[in-house]
Amino acid sequence: MPLRKPSSTMAATAKEVTPTISPSSDLVSRYAPEESRKGADIIVEALEREGVKHVFAYPGEASVEIHQALTRSNVIRNVLPRHEQGGVFAAEGYARSSGLPGVCIATSGPGATNLVSGLADAMIDSIPLVAITGQVPRRMIGTDAFQETLIVEVTRSITKHNYLVLDIDDIPRIVSEAFFLATSGRPGPVLIDVPKDIQEQLAMSRLPKEPSEAHLEQIVRLIFESKKPVLYVGGGCLNSGEELKRFAELTGIPVTCTLMGLGSFPTSDPLSLQMLGMYGTVYANYAVDKSDLLLSFGVRFDDHVTGKLEAFASRAKIVHIDVDSAEIGKNKQPHVSVHSDSKGAKLELDYTAWWEELIEQKVKYPLTYKTFGEAIPPQYAVQLLYELTDGNVIISTGVLQHQMWAAQFYKYKRPRQWLTSGGFGAMGFGLPAAIGAAVANPGAVVVDIDGDGSFMMNVQELATIRVENLPIKILLLNNQHLGMVVQWEDRFCKANRADSYLGNPSNKSEVFPNMLKFAEACEIPAARITKKEDLREAICKTLETSGPYFLDVIIPHQEHVLPIIPTGGTFKDVITEGDGRTKY
Repeated sequence: MPLRKPSSTMAATAKEVTPTISPSSDLVSRYAPEESRKGADIIVEALEREGVKHVFAYPGEASVEIHQALTRSNVIRNVLPRHEQGGVFAAEGYARSSGLPGVCIATSGPGATNLVSGLADAMIDSIPLVAITGQVPRRMIGTDAFQETLIVEVTRSITKHNYLVLDIDDIPRIVSEAFFLATSGRPGPVLIDVPKDIQEQLAMSRLPKEPSEAHLEQIVRLIFESKKPVLYVGGGCLNSGEELKRFAELTGIPVTCTLMGLGSFPTSDPLSLQMLGMYGTVYANYAVDKSDLLLSFGVRFDDHVTGKLEAFASRAKIVHIDVDSAEIGKNKQPHVSVHSDSKGAKLELDYTAWWEELIEQKVKYPLTYKTFGEAIPPQYAVQLLYELTDGNVIISTGVLQHQMWAAQFYKYKRPRQWLTSGGFGAMGFGLPAAIGAAVANPGAVVVDIDGDGSFMMNVQELATIRVENLPIKILLLNNQHLGMVVQWEDRFCKANRADSYLGNPSNKSEVFPNMLKFAEACEIPAARITKKEDLREAICKTLETSGPYFLDVIIPHQEHVLPIIPTGGTFKDVITEGDGRTKY
């Protein structure tokens, strides 16, 4: 591989670059200065002043006043989901694809608790989100009133902060604080719980440090001394893509990304080792295992990446840079730690010998798959989608097998192009996240690569796609099973099936349920294919159709995601061969 000529100068910066919505200070209020308005209108006006243009809100008894106030807004448009979980995942998709905070609204009780998975997902993956929930009137809190849940207690551990509004005069301050907290430092979700009587009531209307010179000098010295460095990059670098790319190009250091870091560095770049971890490439995991210096930028040292923690990068000195000081040393103790945004440096270095070693691994263990007659390999479906789109579409996914194939075989060019539930692994994420991305990026092509198990968890959002006329393409990799559960049953349970089959047990020859009927019910054009030879034409039609399109691709349930490092394993435990057709 040709190495780029490095620069002899050094530069490093560490500024907060997280995009935030600038408050609209010039916004003209609909109300005269002394005119009374409801608390719900104050909430909506506060959202307008934060620059909010879209919310994902599902109404109920305790939030009906907020929805009434939204109808009086000329600025904010509600995209109505068909389930509160669909709404919070759509708000996440909006935030992940735009860098701006997503906003979702739900009623009290079951409406609020339906947000929990999305809030936990946003917390773990550091996604800026503001959730507003209705609550029973203040006098009824603690009485087990209809649809009462103390949602601030339920969500305390899965939000950066949450508020129970007890005074209408606090609303403007609380909304402003919520957006600041959601977008500053390490981003995350903030919840505001608003009792119904406050909605009806009438009324008038910390940043990260720059890295010190001493830190930089220490890091530079370690880089100069290293022979086998690796850049280990996570979701914390999504706002620093250009700096990261420049740093890698000027040093020649190989780059591997976590699942959440995909897109922060171009997958097709010669310096890319692609994804590491449990389902990462052999050569990425090899590089980390053999490295003598691990430059860890914006990562959590997640267990799906590290496996057996004490064996992970055991030969390497570790530099950990993260905007969240709580992450530093939480799982893996670094030799040098910097509480900062992740930025780069320019150095004069030569890692030719190291690259020759890694290229040998790339050639020896490429990402590949086998074909069996007319059956459609799911990896081929993702690879073909990449070829036909030249890697330029926004991809969302559900969770597990199809998610990993989408991570492995679609090459991501830029940040915020890859939307997936990483640390929390929430099935049902893909379809509503695609909705949020389509709303945030008008005119962009958004493709939900989904599996039948994940897809069924929020299938009702097909109705939202049709009503909003969003041009979302759905590529369903349908194997009639919970694919990753089947893979683990094959590998570690002697293929004993325990509730992993999703079809009709009385007629296993049919495709059940008939996903095309769901699409038909929502007036979305759809097709099903079962043969590899038909795939190219089918994907072309999917992409060329104006508006939404649903493509049901039937794949063999015997396919396994490879390579794989078993839970708690190390690089020496990596599995590179076999599938459900093999007896273990």
